[in-house]
Amino acid sequence: MPLHLAGILGLIIIFVVGTTRSINLGALSLALTFLVGTVLVGETPREMASGFPVDLFVLLTGVTYLFGVATKNGTVERIVDRAVGLARGRRSLVPWVVFAVAAFPAMAGAIGSAGVALLAPLAMRLAERCNLDRRMMGLMVVHGAASGNFSPLNVLAAIIRQAMSDRGLEMSAGLLFGANLFYNVALGFIIVAWFGGFRRTPDPRAPESSDGEALSSNGRFSPDQLWTVAAIAGVAIVSLGFGVNIGFSALTAGVLLQAIFPAQTQGAERHIAWSVVLLVCGIVTYVSALQRFGTIDAVGIGIAGLGTPLLVAFLLCTVAAVTSAVASSAGILGAIIPLAAPFMIQGGIGASGMAVALALSATVVDATPFSTVGALVVANASEDERQHVYRGLLIWGFIMVITAPVITWLLFVLPSA
Repeated sequence: MPLHLAGILGLIIIFVVGTTRSINLGALSLALTFLVGTVLVGETPREMASGFPVDLFVLLTGVTYLFGVATKNGTVERIVDRAVGLARGRRSLVPWVVFAVAAFPAMAGAIGSAGVALLAPLAMRLAERCNLDRRMMGLMVVHGAASGNFSPLNVLAAIIRQAMSDRGLEMSAGLLFGANLFYNVALGFIIVAWFGGFRRTPDPRAPESSDGEALSSNGRFSPDQLWTVAAIAGVAIVSLGFGVNIGFSALTAGVLLQAIFPAQTQGAERHIAWSVVLLVCGIVTYVSALQRFGTIDAVGIGIAGLGTPLLVAFLLCTVAAVTSAVASSAGILGAIIPLAAPFMIQGGIGASGMAVALALSATVVDATPFSTVGALVVANASEDERQHVYRGLLIWGFIMVITAPVITWLLFVLPSA
């Protein structure tokens, strides 16, 4: 029991220290893996390293590397520019074009923050030009990116699938993707309605502009950009259609593009999301250690004894929402799915429904200005609008923390009980 208590205390320390100090949760997790494994268990370095998720490392590195190549040579920007141009002269369509364009990188496999980092500056400029509420445009970027979070190509979906399959649990990848897409699109309609996107009344804080003003300059794709689009499509085809490892195929595509077009893609490797790689792999390594120690099973039994399965499921969704609002969604999912796995194995509720509820509860709260994507939106707002946008995202994020566990529990957990 002291070992299990120490393991859970370590998990609490990871989230508390990681959210109150500028320390990567993955680095902290690896340090605690060493301390707990060495002091309390006496594990060797090889035993401690056995829990490191090599498959997730390759997946995260490969996908973000390929996306970095596409960003460096301007392919993603060209795709965004072309898509935004479709709304030319139709101001009311701009939020939805932004939503759809933000979804594309995430559905193609990029982490959500990468797409938001690229699109947030453009979205803020479009908001000013088209007399649209900056908070609305920022939230449409965030939830557009979130709508692609659980695409079969996305790393978040891979984290959940891996965590479930490692524990002998089956889930519907289609349900996960479809439910997340539907939920975020529904939130998009609420956002547009709330902030007046369906009205023609201009925002008084924005400069005057005409609906017919050009929203972007559409140029042709260069040869290297065309090859990049083909490479991304190729990775999707071979991975989805033929079961080829996504991480390795993305790495191969990125290397080939850099070898063929060195001038246009120089420095693309710096776009690899090393902080996310460290975060996810570190937390998974620590959770794997807890599983070896038997702590995960002990926690599952303890949670199941707290009350009825439906009550426990709701509590887990609430914990996921509250914690993820101020921390990394990837890190939270990497920790909470294994914690919930023993409870799901008991069969009181459906594994797929529970996984979907946890996934949505942990990701729709990312609009808070404390998260990476929320902070990117606030940072790209103009100086005189920044506090206004910050307050809007803070209020919206708080609403998501309150409503997400309730709604996802009603939609996905209760019917599966």
